[in-house]
Amino acid sequence: MKDLPPNPPRAADVLAARLYDAGCRFAFGMPGGEVLTLIDALERAGIRFILCKHENAAAFMAEGAWHRTGAPGILVATVGPGALNGVNAVANAHQDRVPLIVLAGCVDADEAQTYTHQVLDQTQVFRPITKATFTLNTGAAHVIADKAVSIALEGRPGPVHIDVPITVAVTPVTPVIPAHRASAEPMIPAPHTLSDMRDALARAERPVLIVGVDALNQNFDTRRKDMAATLRTFAETFNVPVITTYKAKGLLPEDHPLSLGGAGLSPKADEILLPLVHRADLIIGLGYDPIEMRTGWRDFYYPGIQTMIDITAEPNHHYMHQATTNVIGDCAATLTAMANGVTPRSTWTDGKIPAAKSDLASAFPSDEDWGPAAIIDTCRNELPRTALATADSGAHRILLSQMWECYEARGLMQSSALCTMGCAIPLAMGAQVADPERTVVSFSGDAGFLMVAGELSTAAELGLNTIFVVFVDASLALIELKQRQRQLTNAGVDFAKHDFAAMGRAFGGAGHTVTSRAELKDALADAQTADTFTVIAAVIDRGAYDGRI
Repeated sequence: MKDLPPNPPRAADVLAARLYDAGCRFAFGMPGGEVLTLIDALERAGIRFILCKHENAAAFMAEGAWHRTGAPGILVATVGPGALNGVNAVANAHQDRVPLIVLAGCVDADEAQTYTHQVLDQTQVFRPITKATFTLNTGAAHVIADKAVSIALEGRPGPVHIDVPITVAVTPVTPVIPAHRASAEPMIPAPHTLSDMRDALARAERPVLIVGVDALNQNFDTRRKDMAATLRTFAETFNVPVITTYKAKGLLPEDHPLSLGGAGLSPKADEILLPLVHRADLIIGLGYDPIEMRTGWRDFYYPGIQTMIDITAEPNHHYMHQATTNVIGDCAATLTAMANGVTPRSTWTDGKIPAAKSDLASAFPSDEDWGPAAIIDTCRNELPRTALATADSGAHRILLSQMWECYEARGLMQSSALCTMGCAIPLAMGAQVADPERTVVSFSGDAGFLMVAGELSTAAELGLNTIFVVFVDASLALIELKQRQRQLTNAGVDFAKHDFAAMGRAFGGAGHTVTSRAELKDALADAQTADTFTVIAAVIDRGAYDGRI
């Protein structure tokens, strides 16, 4: 419920109104005296402020909400330690292409000349890990608010930081016409470039699509034709197999015959997918951002022998590869224009697509009696097709990202560029806040769970019924595996086994410890009818990921 702002509005009200206009309905963070006016303005504007237990988790909750709404996430942090607590998640937003508005309290500029307590240059801290950083002022409050929203959303999305000085927040702003720049219209290539692209498609006998986060993010833009529908039509028309980055999983439902699932992190998957890509005569990088990929995908094709067309939101400055043709523009519109007038021909007549799909299923079998694969398989089978999932960083994420089938865009949310730990639980909570009718499940290693366990109290306070699955092996399993592979002494990767189910109950939720498929199935059934959150501690053997990822 919106309340009327003061008349004339304060600078904080101007900022809040612009965020509301952008579709924002939730803000996450921890208050301090320096941001009380800002929180009041957000609430008056109709943006609910949700109290979290740590700013890092709050930013991930904001990201989770964005994945469900398409509106920028909002992190509210007080001056100094509050703002700095959020640095990891802001850096994650920068690398994972998340539009996050970071609102930080700060000491007034004149006060900072003779006062030192909690005073530091926050803009310098955030400048390298954001698309832009501003300090709000009364003369340009409308403009700064509009710039922040536009910069965060347009092109390749990312975080924008705004320092809000204490007295500026409360200062009335002379009413002016709110700044609201029209968004840039979707673009397609020039006619001669389109002609070359069409010729390449018409000649192709073995085309491949590699789809990434730019295409995923453009799918949110209501001015564009639905990216998922466009991708499916193109793939089916020209019989093009689709490989995605982990972010783009589900843009083509992964039970589709042409979907080869996610790639970029698992050596086992790469052994199957890269040879298929090497056989292609045309590679289309549709919104493909290699920030998610590992070194095996550096210079992964043969220029001069193969043709590659990149359609991206920003120019290629990464040099992980260089395409034959680079297009900066709209993924859906360009793909449609590229197909226009091209007669489909028989492609991939050698049976390599179904063979690759079969090989992937064999590489990641789901028939074990118990272990990480059994846990993932049981959860996927017992939870609804529409269930949303999040994954923390660790060995389980690699396996989950290959095994968890997604049937819609953003069906699996994770940190796949920065790969930070402690993200799965708050991502799931943010998604649940914004989409309370969905079944939402998070998958964490036990170490990642411990990093953010305090947010279970937030889940209880919000009345969420999110399901939190924990892989319990009392080890940093991925790091321990690398340690053994390098024949190094075991050090710094093991810790005690804890009663995670009891933690769930202690914070007001339900808790189950499971050691078999049957026990997990029963726990999932209970969780789906519970009126509170559920922690499911799935105990697995040490070394359970050996040979699986």
